[in-house]
Amino acid sequence: MSQLQDNFGRKFHYLRMSVTDVCNFKCSYCLPDGYHPDGKPSFLTLSEIEHLIGAFADAGTRKVRITGGEPTLRKDFTDIIRVIADNPAISTIATTTNGYRLEKHAKEWFDAGLRRINVSVDSLDPRMFYQITGENKFDSVMRGIDAALEAGFERVKINAVLLKGLNDKDLPRFLHWIKHTPIDLRFIELMETGLGRDYFQAHHLPGSDIRDKLLADGWQLDARSAEDGPAQNFSHSDYRGRIGLIMPYEKNFCASCNRLRVSAKGKLHLCLFTEQGMDLRDLLQSPDQRPALLERLEGQLNLKKETHFLHQGVTGVTQHLASIGG
Repeated sequence: MSQLQDNFGRKFHYLRMSVTDVCNFKCSYCLPDGYHPDGKPSFLTLSEIEHLIGAFADAGTRKVRITGGEPTLRKDFTDIIRVIADNPAISTIATTTNGYRLEKHAKEWFDAGLRRINVSVDSLDPRMFYQITGENKFDSVMRGIDAALEAGFERVKINAVLLKGLNDKDLPRFLHWIKHTPIDLRFIELMETGLGRDYFQAHHLPGSDIRDKLLADGWQLDARSAEDGPAQNFSHSDYRGRIGLIMPYEKNFCASCNRLRVSAKGKLHLCLFTEQGMDLRDLLQSPDQRPALLERLEGQLNLKKETHFLHQGVTGVTQHLASIGG
């Protein structure tokens, strides 16, 4: 089977696979009231993950990001990394985490095959960090980032959601941090979800505001690589770190989409927004089901829309990003 491709010529080599929707933080833009289970959790098993990765690898997937919720809350998180690493077609294994368990386990995860890690740090002010996340864990998260750098990860990124009136004054702190630290900062523009219209209207800050400041200060827009997807990345000769911007309200944002998502309960999502998802789990029980699984994946790509329609205020069925891995 050739690489997954939609009707708009976009090719998909990147899978974001959620392994749990449980999270132990209470971020104001995602789970302000904390995690509340919807019935008894029944997340993908190791065997189902192995079959899923096998099918996506056969369809041209080369990069897998393990997401959540908070994926490292899975007791078998290290085993999940190993299962993915055992597939020789997967060249890059990454995860996104709140950093809660990073200090203790960074080396263990690296040894299992994890190579890239994104840590959510929405403020470098410990008080603002607590206000946004609901957890007084700033110091331990920062120690976890140090542990990841020491463990040898080939790329460590920091994710920060831009929030007007909260962390919008933090840019100088972030810039000071990456002056001598080889990490990538990734500023993510707040997206409206089904539960967050009032929050969105109060705190949405266009990523273009940050871009304008960077360009005025001598930062240069990097040439886009195939891995970047919709990210815009910037470099500066005086800084060891880089800055990336994710701006979903930017014109043509979806034109470079290169990723598909599978939820922790086995649903394929063609986009963060606009659709309910297609169940794959019934075809993850045996290797003999792989031809049917690949056929279903290919058929679903024919239904992928050209854009997410956020510009029209359409937030789809996504109530919060923790439900399908962000």
